Amino acid sequence: MAADKWGIARWWGIFILSLGPLAYLIYRIVSRDLGPDPGEAITRFSGLWALNFLLITLAVTPVNQWLKLRWLVRFRRMLGLYSWFYAALHFSAGFLLVLDIQNFVQEITKRPYITVGFVAFVILVMLAVTSPKFMVRKLGRNWKKLHKLVYLSGVLAVVHFIWLARADYTEPFTYAFILALLLVMRPAYRRFGSASRARGTALN
Repeated sequence: MAADKWGIARWWGIFILSLGPLAYLIYRIVSRDLGPDPGEAITRFSGLWALNFLLITLAVTPVNQWLKLRWLVRFRRMLGLYSWFYAALHFSAGFLLVLDIQNFVQEITKRPYITVGFVAFVILVMLAVTSPKFMVRKLGRNWKKLHKLVYLSGVLAVVHFIWLARADYTEPFTYAFILALLLVMRPAYRRFGSASRARGTALN
């Protein structure tokens, strides 16, 4: 019973903390603290947090593998949905407040950074739609294959961020480094972890 209560507390804690960026953004909107271009500020802020949550979601499995934090895996779906949520906010803000929504198709096809960002968003939408348990059962083995697209979404999102940078590339390349590290950690664990288990078995 105590373990169940602790699990529920963790769930609500992560759920509420994940709403923190939205609450902060609303506060800045209400207090008119978005600078000379509010639309650009909202779009950038929401896009950054979409990427943050995407990287956090991708970090769940490596962290569990290396640090054995198995309870964290339970919240991977929630974190992924928050990535989609902030990406949806980013997409909506971009087209409603910054870009020309009347030329929606032209904006996507003629600007490469928007093209890759849009593809990343579409992937997140597909993953969000197929995240409920009944979709997992319906898709069967194809569910895992589909959800491996999250890695492609992460790569495209980072490329989108890099192409958006005008002068200072420190922040987008930092995100690129973190993503590369996360992508390397999983196969590294499979290689070294399996070798370590094999040595342990041999010693026993």
